[in-house]
Amino acid sequence: MDMTINAVPLVKPVLDPEFQPAIIWNRSFRDAVKQSGKGQKILIALERSNGSVSTHVADVFTHTPETRALNVKYVERILKVLLWLKGGCKIHIAGDKALVEEVAAIYSKGGAREFDSKIMGKIYGGDFEVKHVSLEKLPHSRENDMALGGNMDGCRIGFDLGGSDRKCAAVMDGEVVFTEEVKWDPYFQKDPQYHIDGIRDTIKRAAAKLPRIDAIGGSSAGVYVDNRVRIASLFRGISEEDFKKHVENIFIDLQKEFNVPLIVVNDGEVTALAGAMSMNDNAVLGISMGTSQAAGYVTPQGKITDWLNELAFVPVDYRDDGPVDEWSGDIGCGVQYFSQQAVARLAPLAGIELPSSMPFPERLEKVQELMEKGDPRARKIYETIGVYFAYTIAHYAEFYKIHNLLILGRVTSGEGGNIILETAENVLTKEFPALGGKINFRTPDEQNKRHGQAVTAASLPSIK
Repeated sequence: MDMTINAVPLVKPVLDPEFQPAIIWNRSFRDAVKQSGKGQKILIALERSNGSVSTHVADVFTHTPETRALNVKYVERILKVLLWLKGGCKIHIAGDKALVEEVAAIYSKGGAREFDSKIMGKIYGGDFEVKHVSLEKLPHSRENDMALGGNMDGCRIGFDLGGSDRKCAAVMDGEVVFTEEVKWDPYFQKDPQYHIDGIRDTIKRAAAKLPRIDAIGGSSAGVYVDNRVRIASLFRGISEEDFKKHVENIFIDLQKEFNVPLIVVNDGEVTALAGAMSMNDNAVLGISMGTSQAAGYVTPQGKITDWLNELAFVPVDYRDDGPVDEWSGDIGCGVQYFSQQAVARLAPLAGIELPSSMPFPERLEKVQELMEKGDPRARKIYETIGVYFAYTIAHYAEFYKIHNLLILGRVTSGEGGNIILETAENVLTKEFPALGGKINFRTPDEQNKRHGQAVTAASLPSIK
């Protein structure tokens, strides 16, 4: 007979009372293991293609037919968190061999997490595998972090590529002399020339305001390794053949064209870096609730890492019938809780009926309009997201050292954003007193919300 875990949060989201916070389930699981007196260690090492390694240690039940289902769920979910938070293509696990082999089957062709294994292979340019190893052969932790940003000398261009607009900034010796945003629609464009022309146009618009170009820095959603595009939603409409031929090296080609130092990184990293620079403080986790959920992290030492920080794919809700991410096919992932999709999903639960054909950004605008009028239905949406957020912050805090939490994105605009943050702070203090009051909630000013990404991106490369 399979065992069960009783994991009940103190506060339930008003519109989604069945929400099962990952942090509560995980802690209940660990408590049950401890109380059983029959736990055992499992050690996970995630190796990336550049040789860096992240490690994680967990306690599970002694693996028996009675504990099998719980052990598999716990390890599979923790591995999913680690993959999208830190990344890896070679996963080494020391522990019960039968448990490891079952998890490996889930993350293989035909398994429930085939999507994740394929994407990790694509990101790191090799075959993805999960294998059982002895403790002696488990790789040791080798983290890699980089000192990027904060360079303001010379004539610099920064750009930020979003799903609905491109932003650029021209910066001369630390002074912002020009910013602009141009609307575009990159998601389902099949011709890569559309993207190439758009990015080039953005750079040239800023270049026209400078006497010369000394460096270019870019920010965009997706995964970039050494300026190579590994996976990015901006290019989702492009065929695999055209992606390899025209997109993978798009920024390397632009660097050759302009012949100056050029660095492109994930927009979440730039968000966190912008926050660290403006606050003059570190240990910053940046979360953007927009088209999707973007994130970035600056370490306590003020550096960014080679971690993925793709929190949109990180599971935050452990119920078995949670909302499905249409891209990965998984349930309970962050994108369905902290994005325009979350607002669209919650609107009918609040009694707000909007056409299913209406794009998510427009549905968000309708909810924001109702919020401005004081509609209690809209308020419930933001209160629900606030409860989600509190439990998810505590979940993230088990993997990141967080002193400052920078929150931005269109979902957090206006009064609704204030409700999200107030609710999250209150629930965090109530459920997790050790965290409440020790994580600073911060939001950028309106100018930084709109153009801070591009300005900070301009500071990425060194010209010395």
